[in-house]
Amino acid sequence: MNTLSKTSMSGPFLRSGFSLVALALGFFALPQSTQAVSPPPDTALPGGNTAEGTNALLSLTTGIYNSAFGIYSLLSLTDGNFCTGVGAGALLVNTADENTATGAGALLSNTTGAGNTANGTFALFSNNTGNTNTAIGGAALFSNTTGNDNTANGWGALLSNAVGNSNTAIGRSALGNMTHTDSNTAVGSHALGNATSGGLNTAIGANAGSNVTTASNVICIGADVAGANVFNRCYIGEIYTTVQPVVGTDPDYVTITSSGRLGRANVSSRRYKHDITPMDKASEVLFALKPVSFRYNKDYDATQTLAFGLIAEEVAKVDANLVGRNPEGQPESVRYEQINAMLLNEFLKEHERVEKLEAALDAVNARLKEQDSKVQKVSAQLAAASPSRGGVEMSKFARRTGGRIRRGGPPPQMVVNP
Repeated sequence: MNTLSKTSMSGPFLRSGFSLVALALGFFALPQSTQAVSPPPDTALPGGNTAEGTNALLSLTTGIYNSAFGIYSLLSLTDGNFCTGVGAGALLVNTADENTATGAGALLSNTTGAGNTANGTFALFSNNTGNTNTAIGGAALFSNTTGNDNTANGWGALLSNAVGNSNTAIGRSALGNMTHTDSNTAVGSHALGNATSGGLNTAIGANAGSNVTTASNVICIGADVAGANVFNRCYIGEIYTTVQPVVGTDPDYVTITSSGRLGRANVSSRRYKHDITPMDKASEVLFALKPVSFRYNKDYDATQTLAFGLIAEEVAKVDANLVGRNPEGQPESVRYEQINAMLLNEFLKEHERVEKLEAALDAVNARLKEQDSKVQKVSAQLAAASPSRGGVEMSKFARRTGGRIRRGGPPPQMVVNP
């Protein structure tokens, strides 16, 4: 990780700053006879202005309610209003309104930028025409020249930003290397500290987003959640390592919409639903689905593990309600929870059919048993009414015919031995 240190600051970084200060102060070291304010600036001046320090508010003409404390503070201001410079060279060349600089060299280079606030040595040092920037901390927004609406709070925060707009950096060296892009937010020491040109990034936590350099739309939440230099990604710490089985009544699944909204997934109460009707034949679309085996692309699964499932585009052709779509409307996922409910419906329908078949078979078996019982009774009656030999032959015949006597037709011949 690139970090900002006092050692590095004491080299070319501050030498260039001090050279500019020396040049500016030397240029404006004018004799007292050239002063525009009469009497010479002291504590209280006309127009609600206040000045204390050598050549403070030296050039003031019609400006009102300005305050300058320190040698050459607000030195160039003529008709600007509501400016405050505290520290040697603070707002040195400023001519605009509503700037506040506290610290030696704070907003030193500002000329026409308005509504800026710099609190700290060399804070917003290079700002020239940028407006409504806020820098709190030594060298915060040091390199900003024309960027607007930036906020830097911390030593070296947004140090390298020159023309970027609407960036927010809170913490030592947060967004310290960012140069020219917009709308980044970094909260934490060295958060997004290596980012140089990416925009719309968010990092919260010490060293968060340290792997993000040029990518945009990256979110990193948590200390040392480094992320990756890949566009449109989100990284959150302490989630993957936290095991929370979905058991009992408390844990639940979380889903996300294409707009990024998070919410509980498993809500089945009637109070969340309307137009409730039986599924009936709607689940029969399952028979048109084609399960496949596959492997995810290496960008998403470096292990190339074999997986099983469905293809969203193919499912959409069968039933558009069974797929989730991305913000562009393309099929993105399969709503397997809906398929599970359909599988249950088909199972129940099949179960009902099986139960009806079993009931019908039970009725047939019952009738067969009843017929068998009647046949056995008739056979027993015939055997009892016949002579002994005939009874024996009849019994043999009954055994040969399985105890059944056909209805109708001539009776079977019985052989009676003389």
